[in-house]
Amino acid sequence: MMNFWIDKGIGGFRMDVIDMIGKIPDQKIVANCPMLHPYLKEMNRTTFGDKDLLTVGETWGATPEIAKQYSGPDNEELSMVFQFEHIGLLFQEGQPKWHYAKKLNVPKLKEIFYKWQTELGMDEGWNSLFWNNHDLPRIVSAWGDDQVYRVKSAKALAILLHLMRGTPYIYQGEEIGMTNYPFKSLDEIEDIESINYAKESLEKGVDLDTIMDQIRHIGRDNARTPMQWSKLPQAGFTTGRPWLAVNPNYQEINVEAALADPSSIFYTYQQLVALRKEQDWLISADFELVDTVDQVFA
Repeated sequence: MMNFWIDKGIGGFRMDVIDMIGKIPDQKIVANCPMLHPYLKEMNRTTFGDKDLLTVGETWGATPEIAKQYSGPDNEELSMVFQFEHIGLLFQEGQPKWHYAKKLNVPKLKEIFYKWQTELGMDEGWNSLFWNNHDLPRIVSAWGDDQVYRVKSAKALAILLHLMRGTPYIYQGEEIGMTNYPFKSLDEIEDIESINYAKESLEKGVDLDTIMDQIRHIGRDNARTPMQWSKLPQAGFTTGRPWLAVNPNYQEINVEAALADPSSIFYTYQQLVALRKEQDWLISADFELVDTVDQVFA
C-alpha cells in the first residue's frame, strides 16, 4: 500500500498510533511492544527508506529516549515523532479524558518543553511542534482567550511554538485563529467518541449539561468543522450542506478577512515560517529556559 502511494509521488506519511503495532493481546500489551521497532525497520527498508520522504509517527507514550529510537538518523525508522506530553495538560491529572483542566499549568508546560528541547539532541532524533490536530480541541479556545484576546492569544501560541527546535505543524484554521464550536445539543455532534461518551455517561446518571460542557471543551468535532474561507454562506466552503455545521463566528473569522488585515494571525504565521527558513539558529541553537515568574515563558 505504501509503495503504491510512493509510486504516485506522495511526499510522506503520518502514521496513526504507530506505537500500537505488534500488539500481544493475551499478555495485554498494546503499546511499545517488542516487535514495534523491528516492524518499523522492515517498513523503512521495504518502502520509503531510500526515498526523500517525510515520515512522522503518532506516539502517545514516547519519552525523549524512545523518540531517539523512532527518529535517530542512523536508526532507519522514521523522520520524527508526534509526542503528546504537553497535550496531556489539557486534562485533569489522574482523571479520564473528559475531565478537562480548567486552566493551563504554565510551569508544567515550560518543564515539558524544556525536557524535550534539551534531552532530544538534534543529532539523536527529531521532534514535531504542534498545538492542534483532528483529535484535539482548538488550542486558542483551550489555552487562550478566544473572545476578547483571541488574536493576541493565537499569536502568542504561534510564536512560542515556532521558536523552538523541531518541525512545526499548522493545522487547518489554526493560522486564522479558528475556535471551538458552541455545541448546544447532542444532535449537532458527529464524533463517535463523543457520542459514545455521552450515551455511557447518561446511563450512569451524569447530567446532560455537564456532558455538553465537556464535549464543547474537549470533543474532537471542534477541530473538524469546515474551513472558514469567507463571509459567504457556509463560510464559502461549499454550496451544499457540510458534514458538520460551520462555526457561527465565520463572519468575523475567515481567510478572506485575515488576508485583508496586515496585522492578522495569518501574517504572523507567515512571518514565523519565513524567519525559520532564514535563521538557522532557530533550528540548531541551544535551548535555555530563562528563570521567570510562572506565567512568563522565555
